[in-house]
Amino acid sequence: MSRSQAGPPLPRSVVLIDGEHYPPVTARAIAALRAEGEDPVAALLVGGGEKLGQVPLEVGVPVTAFADPESALAGLVELIHATGARRVLDLSDEPVLGYTERCRMASVALWSGAAYIGADFSFTPPDRSLRPAAPSVAVIGTGKRTGKTAIAGTAARTWRDAGLNPVVVAMGRGGPPEPEVIDAGTQLDAATLLGFLEAGRHAASDYIEDALTARVATVGAWRAGGGLAGAMAYSNFPRALAVAEDLKPGLLVLEGSGAAIPPSAFDAGVLVADAGIDPEHLCGYFGLYRLLLADLVVLTMCEETLDRSQLAAVERCARRRPLSHPKVVCTVFRPHPLADVSGKRIWFGTTAIERAGPSLKQHLESTYGCDVVAVSHDLARRDALRGDLEAQASPGGVDALVVELKAAAVDVVTRWGMERGIEVIYVDNRPETVGGDGPLEELLLEVARSAKERFGL
Repeated sequence: MSRSQAGPPLPRSVVLIDGEHYPPVTARAIAALRAEGEDPVAALLVGGGEKLGQVPLEVGVPVTAFADPESALAGLVELIHATGARRVLDLSDEPVLGYTERCRMASVALWSGAAYIGADFSFTPPDRSLRPAAPSVAVIGTGKRTGKTAIAGTAARTWRDAGLNPVVVAMGRGGPPEPEVIDAGTQLDAATLLGFLEAGRHAASDYIEDALTARVATVGAWRAGGGLAGAMAYSNFPRALAVAEDLKPGLLVLEGSGAAIPPSAFDAGVLVADAGIDPEHLCGYFGLYRLLLADLVVLTMCEETLDRSQLAAVERCARRRPLSHPKVVCTVFRPHPLADVSGKRIWFGTTAIERAGPSLKQHLESTYGCDVVAVSHDLARRDALRGDLEAQASPGGVDALVVELKAAAVDVVTRWGMERGIEVIYVDNRPETVGGDGPLEELLLEVARSAKERFGL
């Protein structure tokens, strides 16, 4: 933690200590921090009692004690706010704070606006100083392929139907070099998207998918790199946000990318997580940071084939978040073709996991009156996808290729179908509520109301 040369005093800091250290040793370390220019104003005892009771717990700053790291999480937030500290200095060690516990402490510190610094690590709060000029909701994910874009599209459509005039800002690793607007109601079909592709554009970027499925105005942005707490290395998001604000939205929908989080403040948050996630990854490490940003947690892919104990563990984890209790909703995705498929023999391409295949096939056939000839789960694997098309979707054998809008849906499936004269129809993956605190659409309206209230409307 030492600095190589003296400089101006650093902001106030809270020091994490444990009872495994002999108190005089901790006191010496805090004195050393002060000599290096730190300004420790309080200490938080996060657990451990091996050396306590033998000498007074006097370490040079007031000490707030907790019996274990879990109960200390809320105490850290209170101490940061009470002291105005902007740095949390970790002088603890194994076994009191292990890897997961330290990341949970770091998540709480960053969420509270404080850096988290230890002997050989330093985490800085992502910059959220940019403030949108309209009420805003961030839709973020725990990672790629959680269904975040489908949930963002559902949210935008729900808020559109409620008269809130949403505008989506979506950033992606294939986003446009300059912010690009797609107006509400723009015609987007297979020929249009293939034209985008042939013009050198990423024809399945998230903002295009949002415009296709939600029929609202969207603004596309690019981003590169991603940090543990969702920051990005580079992005043109600020310019895209300014473009979106010029459209006079009633509500801004700020869509994350993978595990990356929009680099701005926002008034409310929706976190999307695959119900099959390891609970430790949702509630530990920097999953907790994302949970702390959420008013609503949407668990996706809660299929009947999912182990019920797994789902219960993930839901329990989301509800046990420290400091507050977000609403939780359990959902499954069901394909909604964006053109008529009744009476047609179709090939269906999806990124959904294999266990969802039978349910997706049954839903398409029973709801839309089509005959699903084959289901390919290889939409994210181009070579396998081409093989599936050749083996399962020969001209004359199917009437239409029905596919989710992903990159390979355009550069492989759309091109393959149009070259052979087979109709290509895109689908919207629409969530259906199967458990939790209420219907997803009602919970999304609650989130929007919260965002407007916090914005001051």
